[in-house]
Amino acid sequence: MTQHRLVPIALLVLAACGPAEVNPPTDPAAPINTPEAEAPEPTPPPGVGAIMPGSGPQTFVGLWSARRAWCANPQGAERPIEITTTRFEGYENSCGILSVSQVRDGYEAGLACSAEGQTSRERVRMNVQGDAMRLTWLNRNSAVVSLVRCPTPGEAKPAS
Repeated sequence: MTQHRLVPIALLVLAACGPAEVNPPTDPAAPINTPEAEAPEPTPPPGVGAIMPGSGPQTFVGLWSARRAWCANPQGAERPIEITTTRFEGYENSCGILSVSQVRDGYEAGLACSAEGQTSRERVRMNVQGDAMRLTWLNRNSAVVSLVRCPTPGEAKPAS
């Protein structure tokens, strides 16, 4: 019987420890009040981030083709390449984007590619002006390919 008398005492001792430190999942966490948390966001250097008009991955994400007529081809050598924030997909090659850095005239990306059973590392620079991209293969003697943006499915096709 002495064990039954100890249970209420143990509960009182636990209750005296104070409120739980974890907030319920439906309640927001308490704000962090430290000098570091209250410091203003650092200002990016000129030409980087939101300061640069038209900046951001949306400038290079999409379907791109060497010729506008190829935009309608879903497969084959004369089809568009697809660039997302994580992938660079072309004819007979597939690349994961390992890194993206904003540079003065666009973006440089590090790619891990696989083509015809071979793997390679590539570096490209993507400079977009409107619906045109200048794609420079940095480790292929800076070879340049000019691309046009393909309309997305359901988007009105440009007038010819």
